[in-house]
Amino acid sequence: MNAETHVNLSGAKVVVTGADGFIGSHLVEELVRRGAAVRALAQYNSMDSHGWLDDLAPTVRSELEIIRGDLRDPAQMISLCDNRQFVFHLAALISIPFSYDAPSAYIQTNVQGTANVLDAALKGGAEKIVHTSTSEVYGTAITAPITEDHPLQGQSPYSASKIGADMMATAFHGAFDCPVATLRPFNTYGPRQSERAVLPTIVRQVVDDDCAEITLGDLSPKRDFCFVEDTVAAFLAVAGTGPEANGTVLNAGTGRMVTIGDAVQVIRDITGSDKSVAENQQRKRPPNSEVMALQADYTRLNDITGWEPRFTLEKGLTRVVDWWRDRGGNWRRDAGYIY
Repeated sequence: MNAETHVNLSGAKVVVTGADGFIGSHLVEELVRRGAAVRALAQYNSMDSHGWLDDLAPTVRSELEIIRGDLRDPAQMISLCDNRQFVFHLAALISIPFSYDAPSAYIQTNVQGTANVLDAALKGGAEKIVHTSTSEVYGTAITAPITEDHPLQGQSPYSASKIGADMMATAFHGAFDCPVATLRPFNTYGPRQSERAVLPTIVRQVVDDDCAEITLGDLSPKRDFCFVEDTVAAFLAVAGTGPEANGTVLNAGTGRMVTIGDAVQVIRDITGSDKSVAENQQRKRPPNSEVMALQADYTRLNDITGWEPRFTLEKGLTRVVDWWRDRGGNWRRDAGYIY
């Protein structure tokens, strides 16, 4: 992790919502490593699953207080956040294609759920709340690189719901002096990421011998891919800020963007694969909903905290490829499209 983003969390009482997810599980690992007392919220289910928390080392799992729950229940959020110094709010519905099918679910979880967490954290006496946004709220870039002042464009129900959640964080700060700062990561990737995201989709198809070719949608969109360890460092950097960061939005990205086609070639180079790419219409977003270019300007985050990305795309994707190979074929049976 970045030395300049260190915040002393030893003994700190912390909540992580979305702890069972991709980024959340990595954040939980680092918080435990730093000695924090972590209360980890995992979405309730009746299958005795805690998501990616179940894959953590026993030494990490044993240090966690895992709570199964639902953001949409305000009373549970009040109990969850009671007497917690730091609240990292990562939980959300995130699949863009599924948001076309169930937009109301995104409003209930991402907007109402965020309001519930903010209210609970405020009542619980939190010193700092870090709310998670997404670069998708910017839509297709009007100017690049994208600063935090770029217009917000809801090009999918998902991005619209996240805009609503971000505005809720801003409103809670303005109305109630809530100590909340919004981190806006650009396209985080790394081990444990679902195949609904493009980079693990590519990697799985490249390393899976049962996939004769790489099936993708549009290869032309450009993305700013940030490795998960850098994103976790950004969360901790924001947690370490003072009142000057409250009510602000902070981008976290590399400042570099590549096309999806470029990413395919990087993964081919890492693996030595020569698999061809086939186009699949099902994997494409509606034309007016596709975000064609995202490139972060992370100057504000760097100025306030000193954070900067450390992983190149090649280094990060090498870690991803190694993680997939280490799983030894222990992945979901169907290599087809998932959202």
